[in-house]
Amino acid sequence: MISKNQIKLIKQLELKKFRRREGLFVAEGPKVVGDLLKRTKPAVVYATDDYVPPQPIDVQRISDDELRRISFLQHPQQVLALFPIPAQPPFSLSFSFPLTLALDGIQDPGNLGTIIRLADWFGISTIICSDDTADAWNPKVVQATMGSIARVNIIYTDLPALLDSLPAGTPIYGTLLDGDNIYTQELTSDGIIIMGNEGNGLSEAVRQRVNRRLLIPAYRKDDTAESLNVAIATAIICSEFRRR
Repeated sequence: MISKNQIKLIKQLELKKFRRREGLFVAEGPKVVGDLLKRTKPAVVYATDDYVPPQPIDVQRISDDELRRISFLQHPQQVLALFPIPAQPPFSLSFSFPLTLALDGIQDPGNLGTIIRLADWFGISTIICSDDTADAWNPKVVQATMGSIARVNIIYTDLPALLDSLPAGTPIYGTLLDGDNIYTQELTSDGIIIMGNEGNGLSEAVRQRVNRRLLIPAYRKDDTAESLNVAIATAIICSEFRRR
């Protein structure tokens, strides 16, 4: 049986201030929880009787009804676990480092989660987030990553200041409506790819620091969509970088 205090704590973790206070985040479902268990020790695991852990761990068994009470999902999936929020990894600046994604003011949890999943798919191990980007440990973000959050380092920082601290000549790619066709540009195997806010694109401060401007051209020049969803645009860009 789960106590009222436990239920209250889990529900509070929907909000960033409580996640930061407790140092915990919520993960749900066998896939997401299973991937996280490979990398980190959980604080607590709540699961119904039909959940079989992928490895020996302590599990607090609860009923289906109790799982529905604590779950953030419309259709709960056997298990909900609380994990410690990992310490932000150090980011070493050098003249050449592996291809890295940077996010400038991404607000939608679904977009952020999908981008983390894309980074994992395309072998990008680090995502740098501006301070005003959505919190990666939001339950909706964690769920949208489908477990990839266990394999991607997430760093929050003052993005313009970080870009200013990079060595001269570091490729800083940005997607802009007045950019150059990505399919005709030389692309490097290192550097930073910056994706902007869903509605406003890159902030002016970040835009000024981009030294390689990219555009995903529309197939038609008129009577077409105004723009692409940021997660879809990220997928196209990462795919093109890796194809080269």
